Amino acid sequence: MYVECYDENGREVYDMILRHILQEVQIGRAVNDVRIYVDPREPVFIIAVKYEKAAPPVVLEDFAEYEYDPEANEGFIRIKDENYLPELLKKLWEVEGRNKIHQPSRFEVVIDDPQIKLEGLVVHDPEEDLKKKIYDALFRIIPEGFRVVEHYSEGNIIALTCSDEYIKEEYLEKTREIIQKIKENKKSYDLDAESPQKKKKSNNSESKTSKKLGNKFKE
Repeated sequence: MYVECYDENGREVYDMILRHILQEVQIGRAVNDVRIYVDPREPVFIIAVKYEKAAPPVVLEDFAEYEYDPEANEGFIRIKDENYLPELLKKLWEVEGRNKIHQPSRFEVVIDDPQIKLEGLVVHDPEEDLKKKIYDALFRIIPEGFRVVEHYSEGNIIALTCSDEYIKEEYLEKTREIIQKIKENKKSYDLDAESPQKKKKSNNSESKTSKKLGNKFKE
C-alpha cells in the first residue's frame, strides 16, 4: 500500500483512511497492492488496486444434477450440496421468474417451461463478489465532492481517476503510470511528488495547501 501526496500530513491521513476501510470491508487479505495519488491543488484523486485471483465460478453441475422432461415441459434439479441452494433460487427467479420455480423438497427444484439453457449456469462467482467489495471500498475512499470518475479495469487491476469537474489528460497519464508500476511490482514514488501538470509553487504556499487538503478530503 502506498499513498503519494506532496503534503506529508495528508499522506498519513489517507494511509490511515485506506487501511481502516479495507479492514472494514474485509478485503485486506485479498488485496495485493493499492496505490493512491492525491493532489487537492488540481484537484485530482487516483486510486489503483491489484487484487488476488479468486476461485473459479461455481456452475450448476458442480452441486446439482439437471434433467429436462419434454413431455411435461419441466426442468428438474436435484441438489447435492444445499450450500448453494439460496443463490440458485435467486438466480432462477431472476432468469425464469419466481412463479415458475417450485421446490417440492430441500433437494428438489422444478422449473415450469424453462426458457434458458441451464447447463453451465453460473450460480456463484467469487471474483465478482470480491470486485463488488473492492468497488464499495473505493467509493468510500474517494474524497467528498469528487463526482467525476474515469474507470479502468484490466485483469485483476481496478483504477479510478477522480476530480470535481472534469478529467484532464494529465490525470489519465498519471493513472497509466501508476498502473504500469503495479504491473511491474515497482515500489512507488518520491514523497516530494509534483502534480500531473508539474506546477511549481513556492514553499510559502505549503501551509495553505495543508489546510486545503484538510478541507478537500473529509472522512
